[in-house]
Amino acid sequence: MNEIVSLHKKEYGSEPEVIASAPGKINLLGEYTEFSEGYVLSVAIDRYVQVAVSRRNDNSLRFYSVNYDERKKTTISNLKKKREDRWANYPKGVISSLLRIGCVLKGVDITIWGDIPEGIGLASSSAMAIALTVALKKLFELELTDVQVIEAARQSESVFLGQKTGISSFLLTYYAREGQAMFLDTRSLEYEYIPLEFRDHCFLITDTRIPPSLIEIDDEIDYYEDFRTIVDALSSKKSGSSLRDFTKKDLSLSIEGVSEDTRRRSMHILDENQRVLDMKGFLEQEDMVMCGRLLSRSHDSLRNQFDVSCPELDWLVKRALETQGVLGSRLTGKGYGGCTVTLIEKDKIGTYEEHLEEYERIFGFKAEDFICKPSSGVKIIYPEER
Repeated sequence: MNEIVSLHKKEYGSEPEVIASAPGKINLLGEYTEFSEGYVLSVAIDRYVQVAVSRRNDNSLRFYSVNYDERKKTTISNLKKKREDRWANYPKGVISSLLRIGCVLKGVDITIWGDIPEGIGLASSSAMAIALTVALKKLFELELTDVQVIEAARQSESVFLGQKTGISSFLLTYYAREGQAMFLDTRSLEYEYIPLEFRDHCFLITDTRIPPSLIEIDDEIDYYEDFRTIVDALSSKKSGSSLRDFTKKDLSLSIEGVSEDTRRRSMHILDENQRVLDMKGFLEQEDMVMCGRLLSRSHDSLRNQFDVSCPELDWLVKRALETQGVLGSRLTGKGYGGCTVTLIEKDKIGTYEEHLEEYERIFGFKAEDFICKPSSGVKIIYPEER
């Protein structure tokens, strides 16, 4: 915290009035299920975005990114998405969301720092949005409910940036508890906590380190529309509002106007929903063997049915499963690059890491790994709340 205080003061000439910190997250299971009101099992990680804010005497908005070492500025009356503003569009979106729901804001100086790797499925943008929303709520004494805070953060991306953004990352980043995973029903938004404090095992995150410029994500696919199309077709024969209301037998029937790719992706959603429900039970029973098997089955499905894996991810998963002490592994996030999450015995991590040297020789990227330590959600870290 001391670092962001000094950086904010150096940048703007005065210390911040409020600093909020929010964690990144990984999905243990439930990849892409949110696009059709499915189940998600996720956990906050001990990597964070910190946002420092202080009031100005005018209506100017100043943004300073420590990680990019860049500055951007605009005014409250001129909030617009600009391609050249890149990272600054995200905090602008938060302020726009708050103004849209009637919050009264003045000019603000904002400093953003984080140690969550960006663009690899660890929800760095969700963490920033939640942290900034909570910081501004404190700074301007805004009367916002928890739901309004989460929704304002989400709409910074879904409305201001026009992205297809679900709510699970924002909700987890806000409500996460230390030492626990969160099971979320994205239809009802009901959630449960599941203890993740294991004596001999842990979840290990491995970053492929594929440069974002080399990751080819198929942005042409609108998954919400994709699944809406098949649900509408199925609903003509059987009542249902999302894929979870149907069975694999329903999907195996002839469905007019639905591509084979959409059918395969839908099969993944049905299977993944069931895997989430199964893993919830196995985690509660501390059945690590079955949890590992579900991770690996999820990766197979994401590779074969959803088609979002890549050679680097497949290699990391395959090599992990060949390592003594590894119970399961899968890609996490959107795929095409990014990270894997691996269930492993703690005393076998060294052996696993030796294999990463081989990964670098083959692919030319130096993979990095770290233990997932389940962390708590967003908090005000300055001033300390009593």
